[in-house]
This record gives sequence, C-alpha cells and structure tokens, in this order.
Amino acid sequence: MSARPLTILEVTHAGHQAGSTFMIHSLCAPLVERGHRVLVGCRPDSLLAELSTDAGLPVVPLDFRRLRPTADALACVIARERIDLINSHDTRDRRALTWLRWQHRLSQAFVVTRHTMPLTSPPELIAIGMSADRTIAVSHAVARGLRRRLYPGARLRVVPNGIDFARVDAVPCPAAMSCAAEALGDVAGRPVIVVLARRKDQHILLEALTAVDRPVVVACVGIEPDAQLRALGARVPPRHRVVYVPFTDQPLAFYRLATVAALPSRIEGLSLALLEGMALGLPVVASRAGGNPDLIRSGETGLLVPPLDPRAWAAALERMLGDPVFAAGTGSAARDFVRREHCLDRVVERTEAVYREAMERRRTRGGARAGTDHHRHSHTQ
Repeated sequence: MSARPLTILEVTHAGHQAGSTFMIHSLCAPLVERGHRVLVGCRPDSLLAELSTDAGLPVVPLDFRRLRPTADALACVIARERIDLINSHDTRDRRALTWLRWQHRLSQAFVVTRHTMPLTSPPELIAIGMSADRTIAVSHAVARGLRRRLYPGARLRVVPNGIDFARVDAVPCPAAMSCAAEALGDVAGRPVIVVLARRKDQHILLEALTAVDRPVVVACVGIEPDAQLRALGARVPPRHRVVYVPFTDQPLAFYRLATVAALPSRIEGLSLALLEGMALGLPVVASRAGGNPDLIRSGETGLLVPPLDPRAWAAALERMLGDPVFAAGTGSAARDFVRREHCLDRVVERTEAVYREAMERRRTRGGARAGTDHHRHSHTQ
C-alpha cells in the first residue's frame, strides 16, 4: 500500500499522571513530523490535554462516563475529522470503539495499545481482540498475559516502550533540583531510594525497611500516603525516613539525587520510570513481575525481587547499597542496554508500521476509505 499520510486519533479515557500518558504524548509529535495529522481525544481536564495543548496538538474533549454516549461522540469525531485510524489506549475508550465496531459503525482502522498487564475478563478480551485490526503490547510480558487470557494472537504485535534520551539527559533546572532537595530534606549522608510511580506496591518496600540495617531515605514520588502507608510508616525504624512527594512535572530531578531506583509493582507493562532510571545509569531494583523482567536481567542490569516478599526486598537493597562496584556495574550495563534497545525513534517507526498493517487490513475488507480523493487533497502540503 502507498505510504500516504494518515489522520490519526489517539484516544484515552485516562490521561492522568501515568507512564501511558507520557508515552502517548511522546508518540504524537514524531508522528506529526512524519507527515501525519494527529488528534488527541481525552478528558479536557486531564494532564494529557494540558500536555497536548502546550505542544500545539489538537485536543478533542470527550466525556467517558457512559458507554453509549462515549461511542456516539467518538463516531461524530471520526466522521467530522475524517479519521483514518483510531488508537485506543485505555479501558473505556476501547469498550466504546468495540461497541461501534459491533454495531457496524466503525469502518476505520482500529488499533488497541495495552500498556499494563491484562486484568480484563477473557470474554471481553476476545471481543476487543476480534474487533481491533491490530493490538500493540508494550512488552513481551503483556503479550504473553493477553494470550494466556485467550486474546486472539494473529493481530497482536509487540512494540516495546521507549524514551526520548534528549529529555532524560537534559539537566533539570536549578529550581527543580532545589525543590527536589527540599522535598527530601536533610538526608544526613543516607542513601536515597526513589520510587517514581503511582500507587503500586510501595507498602512492600516499607515493610522491608525493618530488615534493612543501613539507614536510608525512601522517596515515594508521585503519590500521597494513604491509610495503609501511614500505618506502615509509623512502624518504620527511626534510622530510616520515608518522604512522599505529590505529582511533580520534574520527577527526573529526584533521580539526579538518588542512589537507587526501585519499582515495587506487579502490573507494569513496560515502566517508563524504570527505563528513565536505567538510561541515567541508576542501579535499579524491581519486582519480578509484569514487564520488569523484559528490562532487567537480575544480577546484570539490576536486581529482580519476588514481588510480595519484604525480606527479599530488604536483601536486594542491602546488596545494592552495600556493594558500590556491583551497583555501578549494573547501572552501567542498564544504561547501555536501554540506550541500545529503547530509543523513542524505534518505537515511532514500529508503531507506524503497525498502523500501516491495520490500514491494509481495513482496505482489503473494504472498510476504510483508503485512497479517496479527499484524503489526497486534505493531506497535500
């Protein structure tokens, strides 16, 4: 098929402070640079709407609270904007688009991107998998999880997440570094363990601190403590300190002050926070779950830990903090691996290739308006 420019709708009901939000945002500008027209469908009050507006991307405000009105709104947008392809990134939007497909109201190419390990029931997964022209899994672990739940595999493609190294390498401004240092407080020479994540399994890490002899500061960046975390925090030995930092638009400043990056989580598809820490050469410790093993070879590019075992977490942290040569070696190996395998340009190229496959599938079924005159004229520069 010809590689004509496409009009693409990237849509998500989430768009909050999560890795998927930043991954969606990271894809849009490069796709525009490659000649495509990209619109972002999301809640108008979301972080993604703010990021997209700041980047000059057209935002389509959507209300995802009810299935049928969401589906009707999406159908109107698709017709009005002459959308060629829709990429759905979260639960409510993919349900609405699947509904449209089953109602024979969606003839355009339909792609689903799965950012986390699947928790959806097999019947719903099968319905979505049979409706989407292609499904992108952000790691081999996500793809395996989908297949285990009977997701149709023929249209499934793995496109691992990647990051913009120029953004990661940019030194945070002095104000951001000052704010991060102020949030950490007086670390008194203690190593700093940074967990850059929404609410995951931070409680396991707090439980592990009772068995960590070396005094540390744990910074949970991106959350505020809930009742469980406050209760566990009260039992943390006084040699340690735990600080919580609400969402910040300069999270990488904390990595610049960190000794170790940690990710206690069982549901990661392929964590951007983990990729960023590894790209900076930070030693990393993560749960042996989800897509984390796709990134970390334990003992080589970091350490993997049984996800719900506080004593194993304590032992891993003690090893990483107690052996600077080992820690530096894993950090260096992780940096080399991520910079070799997870550049953003590669993600954009692979994603565009999947979009082309989806368009071709629609064309061969007579569903897409591929090659019509209005496309040729509307995309003429």
